[in-house]
Amino acid sequence: MAMVSMLISLPTLTTPNSSRVNRYWQAPKRSSAMALASANTEIATTGVKFAEGEEKLPMVVLTSSGGSEADIYLFGGCITSWKVPNGRDLLFVRPDAVFNKKKPISGGVPHCFPQFGPGTIQQHGFARNLDWSVIDSENVQGDPAITLELKDGEYSRSMWDFSFQALYKVTLQTKSLSTELVIKNTDSKPFSFSTALHTYFRASAQGASVKGLKGCKTLNKDPDPKNPLEGKEERDGVTFPGFVDCVYLEAPNVLHLDNGLGDIISIKNTNWTDAVLWNPYLTMEACYKDFVCVENAKIGNVQLEPGHTWTATQHLSIN
Repeated sequence: MAMVSMLISLPTLTTPNSSRVNRYWQAPKRSSAMALASANTEIATTGVKFAEGEEKLPMVVLTSSGGSEADIYLFGGCITSWKVPNGRDLLFVRPDAVFNKKKPISGGVPHCFPQFGPGTIQQHGFARNLDWSVIDSENVQGDPAITLELKDGEYSRSMWDFSFQALYKVTLQTKSLSTELVIKNTDSKPFSFSTALHTYFRASAQGASVKGLKGCKTLNKDPDPKNPLEGKEERDGVTFPGFVDCVYLEAPNVLHLDNGLGDIISIKNTNWTDAVLWNPYLTMEACYKDFVCVENAKIGNVQLEPGHTWTATQHLSIN
């Protein structure tokens, strides 16, 4: 697997309300990145810190002035934890998750790019199997943010022969977690892709429900994922009584998840045109009761011309 170099910023400007890191030091080899993470290094930006995660994988910890916290692994550019000020983690990482780079991290907010689901390349694409780079960080009035970057390399080109740049900005506020994904075609020829944020929410699956999907066209992958059944959602609140794997086309840009644990999570987006609900039920008996996936997605292919960009945002919040 190709290793993407990690870029770490050095301070240039600090003001009372905003600090930004925008000069870069490049860690030439994996050992340097590990050493940095082991040192639990504080980046010059307030509320942004490198740390050592599971299996010593480098991660970035964001801490807001209001007491919330988020963990982002550079491997896969994967957010694995979002703790609100009362200490509750609203995201879920499966107990079978591994942190050895041999497979994607199973949980949190994994990337699906440049393919969602099965297709001509590996399931859900390669973005969740590569190291992303830190290229920027800032803090605006106590709200820390980090920007990660992924570019094409030998590993990605072995299955998808295009040049691209993906930028992923994660911003933490006291009661919200926001992301912005920007895909740029840096090739000389057009390409197409599909994508999603495969978000795992901590939940009581039997008590969880999602509001806002009534009236949407559905593609139900149960019982046959290769031949989904077309339909229309008639329920005000969609529940998870058993195995659930359903695509909602042209979904609204605001959904509300009741996680069954006392939290109502608002899921807002721009340009993620579709939504996916998933719970594996008895196919994942060890943990299916403890989470549901509510995924913002772009199921249909995005056609991107050379030099053009596609941008989508997600904003998770609680009251």
